[in-house]
Amino acid sequence: MIGVARLNMGLEDRLDNFIGSLSGGQRQALTLLMATWLKPKLLLLDEHTAALDPKSADQVIKLTEEIINRDKLTTLMVTHSMQQAAHLGDRLIMMYRGRIIHDFRGAEKRRLRAEDLLARFEDVRRAEQLDETVAEMLRCNYV
Repeated sequence: MIGVARLNMGLEDRLDNFIGSLSGGQRQALTLLMATWLKPKLLLLDEHTAALDPKSADQVIKLTEEIINRDKLTTLMVTHSMQQAAHLGDRLIMMYRGRIIHDFRGAEKRRLRAEDLLARFEDVRRAEQLDETVAEMLRCNYV
């Protein structure tokens, strides 16, 4: 079990405080500990570091990895952080408008960098901006 003192977030002295008086990082760390206390079959993390400063986000990510690895939890993490998406987990599913557009696993996932993911999103965005009608008009008039 991970004790709150080991988190180095000052929580051991604030356990009697109202949760609203804690920092965002402290709240997320406690929430993560509570969510994993009974070892769920599936841990859903929805942007669990989005509102945190970089130091707190890093602490929460390290705690998350430690708990997931220790308890061998199946985890679904939703994130807009390309850095987290590229470096965490063993599978990455990229979605757009509710549809899976990429599914990276194994060696392909391990090779991914944040820049690769950003480029793929940019490709999707560009493709949506120029539909075939507009592209044809541009070709006829400007090429």
